[in-house]
Amino acid sequence: MKQLRPALVAFALMTLLTGLVYPLAVTGVAQLVFPTKANGSLILKDGAPVGSELIGQPFDDPKYFWSRLSATSPPPYNGAASPGSNLGPLNDALVDAVKGRIDALKAADPGNTAPVPVDLVTASSSGLDPNISPAAAQYQIARVARARGMSQATVRDLVARHTRGRQWGLFGEPVVEVLPLNLALDAQKKDRS
Repeated sequence: MKQLRPALVAFALMTLLTGLVYPLAVTGVAQLVFPTKANGSLILKDGAPVGSELIGQPFDDPKYFWSRLSATSPPPYNGAASPGSNLGPLNDALVDAVKGRIDALKAADPGNTAPVPVDLVTASSSGLDPNISPAAAQYQIARVARARGMSQATVRDLVARHTRGRQWGLFGEPVVEVLPLNLALDAQKKDRS
């Protein structure tokens, strides 16, 4: 009993500290210092969440910019299941998926003869990437402009406004934020009405 009591007290104290006090302190600091990131980097439209800056969404309507493919299932862009597909370049399933996506892109914009950027036909390693390359956005500008009855210059300007450069000017590549861009396109339609 002499050894059991201090062990139980230490167990209770550590449970309280590491299971309650520390998580509440970290959550409180995160809410104060980084509230947007602590709450999932949500993107709001009319005050309601429509997505996250961190997780892609499926778009297949020609009037929207299309995201990268998702490697998660079920369903696509499932934040709870984000492994890559692990399919090699000679795997028939990957080859079929790439061909299917190329066919869908060509069907949506038959006059586009430019090479299809690789990020429009393959998934990222997480399968959740919310961004596309500037080349992938450029590939889609004519289709989106035509589907919306907008000038390519207006759509190109929106793409430029939703392109994020390298982190600190050094790391990574420039990316186009797909969901905010598509929301801006929808807002343009409202502005013209």
